Amino acid sequence: MGLVVGLLVGFGMTQPAWAQWGTTPLPPIGSPAPEFALPDQAGQIRRLADFRGEWVVLYFYPRDFTSGCTIEARRFQQDLPKFRAMGAQVVGVSADSVDSHKRFCSAEGLQFPLLSDPDGTVSRAYGSWMGDVALRNTFLIDPEGILREIDPIVNPSRHSAEVLAQLQRLVGS
Repeated sequence: MGLVVGLLVGFGMTQPAWAQWGTTPLPPIGSPAPEFALPDQAGQIRRLADFRGEWVVLYFYPRDFTSGCTIEARRFQQDLPKFRAMGAQVVGVSADSVDSHKRFCSAEGLQFPLLSDPDGTVSRAYGSWMGDVALRNTFLIDPEGILREIDPIVNPSRHSAEVLAQLQRLVGS
């Protein structure tokens, strides 16, 4: 059990309580995923509708180039062929600028979109905004745009593997 989770459980907090540290509630599983239209690292506007027909791993993270965010991005990149083999796209979201995302993708060799949400509009819609940064939350969205899994407050070192296991369970592979 992670340190944060252990501390929270020790204080009597269960997952639903600690999962909602953001300024807005998490959207419910089984509901349509909130739509978005944000620029990626190349400045191209990406919409949730662009991914219809594919699974989407939509992960929110605090900042480019920080240790935890770099580890998480590297793990997703390492597992990207496995996600794609299951018909899934990985998409990251943070408050960082398009230019920051461009530098981060270049430095880390990232081959998936990182979306810029500087005012937190999309992060708020997903219950993943805390002040001026996104929380480290991940959402699995099915090919019809329905939320199927939510992973709040994740461990960046093992998160990609956990999401792969969830996706395998959901797609029946």
